[in-house]
Amino acid sequence: MSRIRLVVSDVDGTLVTSDKRLTDGTRAAVAKLQEAGIGFTLTSSRPPVGMRMFSEPLGISLPLGPFNGSSIVDPSLAVIEQHLIPADAAAKSIALLERHGVDIWLFTNDDWYIRRDDGKYVPHEQRTILFDPTQIDDFTPLLAKACKIVGASPDFALLERCEPELQGVLGDSALAVRSQDYYLDVTPPAQNKGTFVQAMAKRLSIPAETIATLGDMQNDLPMFKVSGLPIAMGNASGSVQRLAAHVTGSNDEDGFASAVDFILARNAAS
Repeated sequence: MSRIRLVVSDVDGTLVTSDKRLTDGTRAAVAKLQEAGIGFTLTSSRPPVGMRMFSEPLGISLPLGPFNGSSIVDPSLAVIEQHLIPADAAAKSIALLERHGVDIWLFTNDDWYIRRDDGKYVPHEQRTILFDPTQIDDFTPLLAKACKIVGASPDFALLERCEPELQGVLGDSALAVRSQDYYLDVTPPAQNKGTFVQAMAKRLSIPAETIATLGDMQNDLPMFKVSGLPIAMGNASGSVQRLAAHVTGSNDEDGFASAVDFILARNAAS
């Protein structure tokens, strides 16, 4: 059993509560990791700007993995590595989501574009990432600049049906996976939270077996597969929990803090 030397956590549904708060327990847990000499960083479907509010309060000094790990930025959000969705894949994604009546957003590294304010998920995302979108009529001029495309819908079953259909249309040209029940993300090919974990292992010169990962959704599974200690949140679906080595409490029950205690106890026993 390898001692854990790095913890990589998802953000929404994992690090923060359902109302997007960092609890005192979470802050204290990250401090415990730092005191134990264990590194800590984040990877998320959020754009870089939506992760900036965590670096200072949590004392994060390592690179972050926005856009489901397909980009790597430093804590000041300066780009270390960036991948884009191929323009043809971006166009196919938009066409399929349009055909199903799903609202479409497009993120570049610096901006968030929408066609309309749906009155539900646009305000929700604004509160989440503390950033305002730009409303446009046509995504075509931005197709070659897309870091992430999101299909947003209150019809969770519709997005669940769209996910495999979009994966079939895209093949290897891009990734399509739900980051929330109401968000279907399209991101660059061959890049995911798992490749981010592997990049961090290489950067820190540590084995992937010494990395613990925490998450709650399907887009967290690639990092579960490559890390030594995958931990699912109590609010994760059964299919996600079954692929974890340990299940902690929910994000609204300080499950992150409980997971950190589990990691520290495991290290002490190894």
